[in-house]
Amino acid sequence: MAKKNKIIFFVVLVALSVGLWMEPAFAGKLQDAIAAAPTGADKGQVDTSLPAGFLGIPGAPQVNLIVAFLWAIWVGWIFSTVGAFGGVMAGVGHMSIFGLGGYAKSFKETAPSLNKAITDSIRGSNQYLVGFSALISSFNYYKMGRLVVPLAVSLGVGSILGAWGSVSLSAGKISFSQYQGYFGVFVLALGLYLLYETSSKGQASKKNAKAAAQAFEETVQKQKSGEKVDVSSLGVKITKFSLTQVCFTFYSVEFKFNPLIPLVGGVVISAIAAFLGVGGGFLLVPFLTSVAELPMYLAAGTSALAVLISMITSIVTLISKGVQFDWALIGLELAGVAVGSIIGPRTSKYFSDLWLKRLFIVLALYVGVDYVLRGFFNYRMFG
Repeated sequence: MAKKNKIIFFVVLVALSVGLWMEPAFAGKLQDAIAAAPTGADKGQVDTSLPAGFLGIPGAPQVNLIVAFLWAIWVGWIFSTVGAFGGVMAGVGHMSIFGLGGYAKSFKETAPSLNKAITDSIRGSNQYLVGFSALISSFNYYKMGRLVVPLAVSLGVGSILGAWGSVSLSAGKISFSQYQGYFGVFVLALGLYLLYETSSKGQASKKNAKAAAQAFEETVQKQKSGEKVDVSSLGVKITKFSLTQVCFTFYSVEFKFNPLIPLVGGVVISAIAAFLGVGGGFLLVPFLTSVAELPMYLAAGTSALAVLISMITSIVTLISKGVQFDWALIGLELAGVAVGSIIGPRTSKYFSDLWLKRLFIVLALYVGVDYVLRGFFNYRMFG
């Protein structure tokens, strides 16, 4: 096994072991919530005559393992390709594709404790998937010279405080409807913002990012035509490092930033992301492309490392609050995420910078509108 794979395997093994080790200590909370729920075959009741499903709850949805594996590949691919939307897509899978959202929602009036326990488990499960994808993507992008480590570390340090504070204040207190509605609002706002960025007015302010993206795409075209190009000297090179300014080059284009700005940005972004139970890449990528003016080719890898730090903080905090997980489902999904995350960095260079953003926008508008209607108005526009 390669050294990189050994490190990834070790980190995942530690994360799962910590969760499994702490699981028995908190098992009583979920069992108490199940016991407090009314029993029967009607909506909002625990049907004890049916086999155990999600989280071992009798009558809970039985997730199709093949669908779960394929969806996890998609989650890994989308996150490792654009550095975002992995947590959002993981959330869509858990809530809509697997039917866990509707099941949690059915307990809103009859068993609020069980409703919130399932909601927190969905939030944490999303973060396990995107955290694992972030781990693999960070290694791959670093090797490709497409990761700005000082920028990612600044965001990551800020994210530790934001993620811890947000999870500590919200765990066990959010109903599924509230969660889904706020999830939709943030995603919809993001989609509209990115739509503006792809306009001629939005593009005009990103000269450095466009120049770097163009240089990168021209190099890829040369490689595709069979021309040999030495890209080892073209990746991210740090040229100056201080507490107030970091300078680097990417494909001969110079960038610079004040590390204190991403530090503050990391606090805010991770607090929102932890509340939504996602990685935060869908906020980090716009931050990196707008504030730091990075091309998408750099934003994806830099976002991945920042997300990884934030996910570790959120998951540990959720576990400490007694949130429980369906480990069999998460284990299968992690395998799918690994496949998608290995493919993503190798295929992303074949997509244009603008088209990656447009893919992002379509997904954001679709998910945002649907979840706002479902969460706040109990209206299903799609499906």
